Amino acid sequence: MKKLHLLLIAFSLTSYAQTTDYEITSYLVEGFKAPNTNYQGEAWLNSVIRADGSIPYNITKATFKANSTLNWHKHTDRQVLIVVDGVGYYQEKGKQPVTMRLGDIFKCAANTEHWHSSSKDEDVTYLAIYQGETQWTEVLSQEAYDQVADLLKDN
Repeated sequence: MKKLHLLLIAFSLTSYAQTTDYEITSYLVEGFKAPNTNYQGEAWLNSVIRADGSIPYNITKATFKANSTLNWHKHTDRQVLIVVDGVGYYQEKGKQPVTMRLGDIFKCAANTEHWHSSSKDEDVTYLAIYQGETQWTEVLSQEAYDQVADLLKDN
């Protein structure tokens, strides 16, 4: 009788655990390969959260394969980048480039021209939190990217 009782409890808990009304997604999903329009190399995007009537911002997971970079751009509102894997580069116009690493959080003010990328030898993955529009300003040449890679190679 005791075994039957435990079996019934286990079955009811299993049934309960399998039923959910939650909307569950994961930022761990790689996403889709981005069309190669405003970057060089290979990028994958996972639109984790899209702005709507109840949430005013977007969260996108972006993975840039080694030796891949976005072009210069700016956002009409601020952007936050949270590095969740790998190594990359970040630079704002008029400032020195820096290395992005796991755990780093970059807060970019609205209308600040900048670019971010993977490092020359490693992929980088970050969560981008933003709202508003993105304006692409100029192409970051392979030569300019290579110069940053050389500058930051020992960082």
